[in-house]
Amino acid sequence: MMWGYGGGMGWGWVFGLLALVGIALLVVLLVRLFSGGIDRTGIDRRDAPGLQPPAAQPPLAQGRSRARQILDERFAQGELTSEQYREQIQVLGEEA
Repeated sequence: MMWGYGGGMGWGWVFGLLALVGIALLVVLLVRLFSGGIDRTGIDRRDAPGLQPPAAQPPLAQGRSRARQILDERFAQGELTSEQYREQIQVLGEEA
């Protein structure tokens, strides 16, 4: 008679394996959380478009206001005529 030795160990390896997988997942989650890869909402900040650092501006546009940059872009795309462009520059108080 064995009186309980080894009788309940048939599924013990499954629980041990699940515990190891759970610990591994916890470690991966903590590393990603503290390395800046995921924020607390679960969003991967490296993929979020609004959270990316702004692109470097071209050298000519650095001294201009954002409104002037938008105006220049719209004129370059053909959305504004030259008269509209000059008028808007005067409204902004900037010179051409």
